[in-house]
Amino acid sequence: MDDCIFCKIIKGEIPSTKVYENQYIYAFKDIQPCAPVHVLVVPKKHIESAQKLTDEDTALLGEIFKGINEVARITGVDKSGFRVVTNIGRDAGQSVLHLHFHVLGGRVFGADFG
Repeated sequence: MDDCIFCKIIKGEIPSTKVYENQYIYAFKDIQPCAPVHVLVVPKKHIESAQKLTDEDTALLGEIFKGINEVARITGVDKSGFRVVTNIGRDAGQSVLHLHFHVLGGRVFGADFG
């Protein structure tokens, strides 16, 4: 999509701090981190949200989670633990309508989600 900020970041039109990239995903540091480690993992294919995934995206979803594990390893939270979050829709806090996963770590998280 031409007006999608994440598509522009993936294309290099908007600067970002890359953490990891392969042919399927691009992972970069969040500009407003909520934890010492806060990386966004974004598929290069524009998909609005997890709700818009189709059967054709099954392999892509596997690649996304392989990338999430690589980001955890690179950032050093693979051993201590990390949280993976995706929001679906405005009411859930999705501010960019491009599927993305937040990888959060480097501190202890509570069990509440409210």
